[in-house]
Amino acid sequence: MEVLVLAVKQLFPNFEFMWLVDEAKKNLPLELDFLNEGKNAEKVAHMLKDFDFLKVPQIYWELSTKRVLLMEFVEGGQVNDRAYMEKNHINVNEISCHLGKMYSEMIFVNGFVHCDPHPGNVLVRKHPDTGKAEIVLLDHGLYQVLTEEFRLDYCRLWQSLIWTDMERVKKYSQRLGAAELYPLFACMLTARSWDSVKRGIGQAPVTATEDLEIRSNAANYLPEISQLLNHVPRQMLLILKTNELLRSIETTLGTRSSASSFLNMSRCCIRALAEHRKRDACSFFRRTQICFSEAFTLWQINLHELLLRVKGLRLASWVSTLLGWLTRAPH
Repeated sequence: MEVLVLAVKQLFPNFEFMWLVDEAKKNLPLELDFLNEGKNAEKVAHMLKDFDFLKVPQIYWELSTKRVLLMEFVEGGQVNDRAYMEKNHINVNEISCHLGKMYSEMIFVNGFVHCDPHPGNVLVRKHPDTGKAEIVLLDHGLYQVLTEEFRLDYCRLWQSLIWTDMERVKKYSQRLGAAELYPLFACMLTARSWDSVKRGIGQAPVTATEDLEIRSNAANYLPEISQLLNHVPRQMLLILKTNELLRSIETTLGTRSSASSFLNMSRCCIRALAEHRKRDACSFFRRTQICFSEAFTLWQINLHELLLRVKGLRLASWVSTLLGWLTRAPH
């Protein structure tokens, strides 16, 4: 890989891909150490133990080594298999919401992120006893551990993107290494056009025209993308990869850029930043003030989500009534 990358650099000096080699050198040995994978699996299972929709297969340590990993066998369909979900009466929107909630918790709150969520590693099933929908998370070889400084800046950046605070988008993009390429960085993170980012990424879903515009611009901005990837913190590279894999799943399920995913991200960002402020608070009064502020902001988000649901139900009721009237009306 290193020889090939150096050869490409000789032909195209503007393309900087040595970071790809550095990451491969660091991650491949970890992915091939199955004891490391088993420890990651147990760590994430404990970390997300309150999520009753998540299943991480049990590790059988007495029969495992660096080269052999024995795990509990769990069946399920791939997370992008809509036909399997419909056949087994699994709610697609519920699965998408759970997936977003799980990854928001990993990235923003814990800073310990499963970085290979392709459909073969994320299964869905009905729990054999309760009948509830479950996500089964497999292949725990590749995790990214985020530093606290990176995690908090990333929280603040996503909050700014969701709230359309462009000054803070610029500030925290630059703190994460984007420099003057911060508009491109924001577009890469959200997979939205710069116009959509400025209007608000939660205001409207991605259109076919916008998707085509993004694909065309990606080809046009390859040197800038290469430069950006070479300058952002190495932690960001696997996060970008993880974002793309999750976005691909959401696109297949038809739930991309849903309001619920942004609300879950907001909740996790608020909790993470409040926890950081509480640790730094020098008095009981200040900690209490932060707790009340956190609770009030989370209550506002819950109220907003409730209003969105009521609005959605009302719209569904109107459509149902209209269809009923049309079927009764004489031709």
